[in-house]
Parts: sequence; C-alpha cells; structure tokens
Amino acid sequence: MASNIAETVGFAAAVISTLCWFPQSIRTIRTRDTSSISLASQSAYTGAIVLWAVYGVMIASWPLILSNIIQLFPLTAVLWIKVANELKARRA
Repeated sequence: MASNIAETVGFAAAVISTLCWFPQSIRTIRTRDTSSISLASQSAYTGAIVLWAVYGVMIASWPLILSNIIQLFPLTAVLWIKVANELKARRA
C-alpha cells in the first residue's frame, strides 16, 4: 500500500513539474525572445534533467523516467533557441 501511495505522489509531482515548463517554452518558441534566460542556467538545468532521466532508468522509476524525458522536449527547444540567439548576437 505504501508503495502505491509513493508512486501516486511521484506521478503527481512529475505531472506538475513537467507541465510547469510548457507555458515558458511555448512563449519562447512563439516570440523567440530569450533575452531574460541565462544560457548557463538553461544548459545546467537541461543537463540535470538528462541525469535525472538516467537515474530514473537506473532505479526503474517510471515517474522519474517519463517526466524527465517529457521535460527534455520544451527545455531543449528553449536551449536551442537561446544558443541560436547567442550565436546571432555574436555575429552582429
């Protein structure tokens, strides 16, 4: 029973933390404005999410695996746009 409660709590946390990134990502994709986003912070956070996904695989925790893989999509999109904007600014 405790295991089921723990999995339910894990899935709830995974859903909430995953969904919280989508509004920012959608805004960034639409506007292409990354001026208020730190490249170092976005890179570090994206890397941390990759590590959390790997950890989830290592311990066979589906809430960790799924939520972190899903989070990689919006995080990578924002990181990609940020890098492109940085490169464009350096060329100008």
